Amino acid sequence: GSARRAMTGRGSGAGPVPVREGRGVAWGWQGLLMALAALAACSAPDPLADTQPGEHGRVVRVIDGDALVLDTGQSVRLVGIEAPAGPYKDRTGAPYFKESRRMLEDMALGREVQLFYAGLTRDRYDRALAHVVTTDALGPDLWLNREMVARGGARVRVYPDTAGANDLLLAPEVEARAAGIGLWATVAYRIPAATDLPERFERFQLVEGVVATRLSTEEQGASCELGLAGSTLTLEIKRSAAALCQVQAGTPVRARGYVYGGKLEIGHTLNLETLAGD
Repeated sequence: GSARRAMTGRGSGAGPVPVREGRGVAWGWQGLLMALAALAACSAPDPLADTQPGEHGRVVRVIDGDALVLDTGQSVRLVGIEAPAGPYKDRTGAPYFKESRRMLEDMALGREVQLFYAGLTRDRYDRALAHVVTTDALGPDLWLNREMVARGGARVRVYPDTAGANDLLLAPEVEARAAGIGLWATVAYRIPAATDLPERFERFQLVEGVVATRLSTEEQGASCELGLAGSTLTLEIKRSAAALCQVQAGTPVRARGYVYGGKLEIGHTLNLETLAGD
C-alpha cells in the first residue's frame, strides 16, 4: 500500500537514502516518521474483518443520515446507527435531520463505496443492510457508519441480526456526546432520566435510570422486564438479550431502544450499558 511505497521507493534494496545535513536531516526524520505512521495504519487490525464483503457502487443519492442509494439502484441502510428521520407523509422531520443528511452527503455523495454485511443482508423493503466504506481516490477511506456516529450525525442502535462490528461504534458515540458535537449539541437529543419521560411517549430513545426490579413477562419473544426506580417505564428484555435479566437491582444503566406503550425494547446486549465507573 502507500506505506510500502513510502518505505521502498528511491534507494530500495540499496540501504537508506542519504539525507543532506542541516534542514535536510529534519526533513529526513519527518519523512521516516510519516512512513512509519503509514505502515502502522496499514498493519492496524481491520475493524470489519469479521463481516462479509458485498457489492461496490457509486453513491448517487443520500436519503438521510443513515440511508443512501447506489448507481446500481440498490438502496442501502447503514447498520448499527440511527440518524434523525426525515419528513414522511404527515410527519415532520426530526430535529437535526437536515444537518445529519448533509453530513453524509458531504462524505459519500459521488464516491465509490463497498458494502460489508454483518448478518442479515436485506430488510423487508429490499434495502441492503450494511457497513459502508468509501474506496476511491477522491478522499480518505471512510467507514461511514462510524463517521456518522463520531461526528454526531447519528446515534448507535443495534439490531441482533446485523450486530457485527456494532460494538466499535459505542466509544465514538461517547466521545461525540462528551464533546457536545452534532445532534448532541441540541436539547432534543439530551439523554433524559427515565423518571423524566412522559407516560405517553413513542420513539427511539436513550434513557438513563437505576434498575429497581426484575419482573416476569408473558410478552412474546421476551425473557423478562426490568423496572426502573421512580419511573413507569420498563425495559422489555428480548430473548436475544436474555443475559441482561441478570442485571442486579441498584445498577445504574443507560438503555437505548424504541419506546412504545410504556416499554423500551432491548433486543441486544449492547443496547443496555451499565454506568458504574462511566
